[in-house]
Amino acid sequence: MATKTHQSTAASDEKPLLTEEAILKMSDEDYMNDAQLAFFRHRLQQLEKELLKNAGETTEHLRETVLVPDPADRATIEEEHALELRTRDRERKLLKKVQQSIAAIDAGDYGWCEETGEPIGIARLLARPTATLSLEAQQRRELKQKLYGD
Repeated sequence: MATKTHQSTAASDEKPLLTEEAILKMSDEDYMNDAQLAFFRHRLQQLEKELLKNAGETTEHLRETVLVPDPADRATIEEEHALELRTRDRERKLLKKVQQSIAAIDAGDYGWCEETGEPIGIARLLARPTATLSLEAQQRRELKQKLYGD
């Protein structure tokens, strides 16, 4: 079983980033080694760039004012803007999690469950790079929320 250690996260410019397949094939002893951390840092930074780009595009889109005399068309445009703003709000929350995950990589805490200290798991991190809980801990939290509410 992998144990939590604080390793250097300085990615070497000489080594290409690993692929998902290569990471999945690695042994448990290699969990959150420098190469894996470099892979996840790159993935999170790409996601961060995409989210920031989307936010900029939304800002520009909302600045464009279109005068539409038909009330039904105006209502449609307003509804589209509201939907876009809700989407950006979700992305804003995701951006915060992405930035926290990058900070966790810098601190040497990335990939480890906040509740148990156990490995979150490569497959889970590939599916959700901002995960902070192992699958079991997340299931316990969701069950508790379902039973007792927030």
